[in-house]
Amino acid sequence: MKTSSTRLAAKRFQSLKTSIQTTDFKLSANDVPAQATIFSMVQPTGKFHLGNYLGAVRVWKDLCDLKTNQNLYFGVADLHAITIPKPDASNFKQLRLEAIASLLSIGIDPLKAHVFFQSSIPQHAELNWMLSTFAPMGYLNRMTQWKSKSNIKESDEGTLDNTSNVKLGLFAYPVLQAADILLYKSTHVPVGEDQSQHLELTRTLAENFNKMYKKRVFPLPKTMLAPTKKILSLNSVAKKMSKSDPNQNGVVYLNDSPEEIARKIKKAVTDNISEAFYYDPINRPGVSNLINMISGTQRKSISAVEKDIAQYKNHQDFKNYVTEVLVEELKEPRLKYDNLIQDLSYLEKVQQEGASKASEVAEQTLDEVKTTMGFK
Repeated sequence: MKTSSTRLAAKRFQSLKTSIQTTDFKLSANDVPAQATIFSMVQPTGKFHLGNYLGAVRVWKDLCDLKTNQNLYFGVADLHAITIPKPDASNFKQLRLEAIASLLSIGIDPLKAHVFFQSSIPQHAELNWMLSTFAPMGYLNRMTQWKSKSNIKESDEGTLDNTSNVKLGLFAYPVLQAADILLYKSTHVPVGEDQSQHLELTRTLAENFNKMYKKRVFPLPKTMLAPTKKILSLNSVAKKMSKSDPNQNGVVYLNDSPEEIARKIKKAVTDNISEAFYYDPINRPGVSNLINMISGTQRKSISAVEKDIAQYKNHQDFKNYVTEVLVEELKEPRLKYDNLIQDLSYLEKVQQEGASKASEVAEQTLDEVKTTMGFK
């Protein structure tokens, strides 16, 4: 006989399954309903790397390419950026504009999507405060990202060490992320796999708010996951590809030159098996990481990639093939980025126009929230 807690857990698991949508390698109009509202943001860490591209933002381009009636909001999460060691103020504006340039370089069309800085729309911060009054501390405490970013270790008993220096902004930033999403009444959120936990919190806060006021103010957004697995560092497959990696040889940037890409792939960690190359992330993590890059880049299944590389019998030929695939894929974004970053006034204009249009929707939602809560 099932206990009430078991039934609750089963119901929650089923709800979670239906709220996560894994897209195919190429989106079609059938993947997203007409009139859907799609929202996502990227951190202003400057130039995009391959993990950013394959794990999230290329889906944004696919959405722009669909000839449908979706409402698209793609932002630069500059308020989130200050939850970790503060970026140098003199460099921060440049990083933010580089993020806009990166979005446009991969094919985000500002005529089809609202592209803006999060900080340009104050309603994000205001809704964050209101939602924070619905956010359980225990729920936030279970989040994994603030622990990893703070180097917090969890014991076998579940206790956490050295939390006294953790800043409130980092601990509670999933609530701001929920406010970002709900402010536009988003129905779908394309993100990387590591953000699934935060989307679950977003749905919980939306449900709690709707239940408290007996009114469906917020829809429950679906998580859209790209099919590409997490892209790992080229020189340390124990961690994901990241701009903060002290060894930049492990990171492939979208605006890397063909020579830089070739050099980095040549140095990528693999193994001692050279007579065959196949996907085995447990026993062959380095080779599997490169295969995963090819799979995501070419929009092919792992098995299809394995057939393509069956002809290679040494690491040099295999890595040359990986290099060719990446250089061809990233050629157009690199050239576009180099042109865009020379015109900072245009980048500022794009974000100002995007913020102006997005703020109209943000103000409508916040007005409804305030009326519902009794502020108006």
